[in-house]
Amino acid sequence: MEPTTNSRIKEVVLRRARFVHTVRPLISGTLLALLLVAASVYSIGREVWIARVIENMPSPANIAAFWRFVEVAFLNTSFVVQVLSVLLVAGTIWVARDVARTIGTGLRYT
Repeated sequence: MEPTTNSRIKEVVLRRARFVHTVRPLISGTLLALLLVAASVYSIGREVWIARVIENMPSPANIAAFWRFVEVAFLNTSFVVQVLSVLLVAGTIWVARDVARTIGTGLRYT
């Protein structure tokens, strides 16, 4: 067995650090949230005829009518669509929070 030298230890540590640096974005919370959003949108699209929902929706400019429509549409769907809708909203908030945090940490002046 060859003796452990300072350069060998440094090489091993740096190799592990590079691996972690490369893999970390691939398994981040943001990626999981994006997968959750994508799966929810796909599943809702399979369960609901989106074109008909948009066709029946009032103008978003009329805020009261729009939110009433969203409420009635949510309450009058199946349980599966309700769960998927909640997961979609939660995933979207998660992504927005992570993006805001990433942008916020990039603007530090220290």
